[in-house]
Formats: sequence, structure tokens, C-alpha cells
Amino acid sequence: MAKARVNIKSTFVKFRCTQFEKRLLQVKAKRANLSLSSYCRMAAMDDKIIERFTEEQIEVYKALVQYHHHFKRIGNMFKKRDPKLTEEVYLLADEIKDHLQNFKK
Repeated sequence: MAKARVNIKSTFVKFRCTQFEKRLLQVKAKRANLSLSSYCRMAAMDDKIIERFTEEQIEVYKALVQYHHHFKRIGNMFKKRDPKLTEEVYLLADEIKDHLQNFKK
């Protein structure tokens, strides 16, 4: 029976960068909830790095969801009285929804 291969990181790699670049790498690593080493390794291997949302970004996302729902309701209120206004409001709601779909990517 073959033993499972353990991926032990035993080689040390160093590279030079400016203080600004180092700080930028640290900030990006923190946003992705990764160590600086893991972030650099993933970036070098062209792995997909997903940044986590901040609390503020999550609140903005929730607000946009509410705006989308509100604009749909407003459009429904004016459906019979002013079809042109309804169309404009629906377009705005659809733009918000498109933006929200981009969050998921």
C-alpha cells in the first residue's frame, strides 16, 4: 500500500521589493485571508485569489439588494398610470441587479 504524499514546504524563496510593494502585498494577502507566503505563492502559480468582503462592502451589497427590490415595487405601483416611468424604473432595477451579479464573480 502506497503512503499518501505529504506536501511539506521546505524550500525558502526570497525576493526584493520596495516597502510600498511589500505593504501592498500584505494588504492584499489580508483581504484574501491568506498569509503573505501563501498569497505570493498563489499569485506566482496563477491560482485564483479571492478577496473576502469587508463588513462595509457587505453592508453596501445588502443595501443594493434592498434598492433593487424597492425600485421593482415602485415600478409596479406606476405600471398602469405611467408605463414609460415604469420602464425607466425597471431599467434602473435591472442595472442594480447586473451590478449585484458581478459581486458573485
